[in-house]
Amino acid sequence: MPPSTPLPVQRALLKLGADLSLARRRRHVSQASLAERMGASLSTVRRMEKGDARVPIHFFARALHVFGELQALEHLLDTPKDEIGLALMDEQLPQRVRSKSRTPSGAL
Repeated sequence: MPPSTPLPVQRALLKLGADLSLARRRRHVSQASLAERMGASLSTVRRMEKGDARVPIHFFARALHVFGELQALEHLLDTPKDEIGLALMDEQLPQRVRSKSRTPSGAL
């Protein structure tokens, strides 16, 4: 892996690669067959399964699609449930809201 890749990222990629390998083998799919179904080379599949950080994310998405698991990628960062992002937004809310025009109170 590139030397600038943080250790937690390296570990996550290694786990993802191992999980892809396990999912492939459980489905009795060869690396060559997966590569063909993904539209990738055999070496790309091998690098993915080794957790190579240089493999573009679209290949991981293609593998998930082949396995019928693409929704896992869609839900990686589910913004309605992003607790940190929502908390930061809430910190920016004004303490009170004042009317900018002379409309009667309570009118929208």
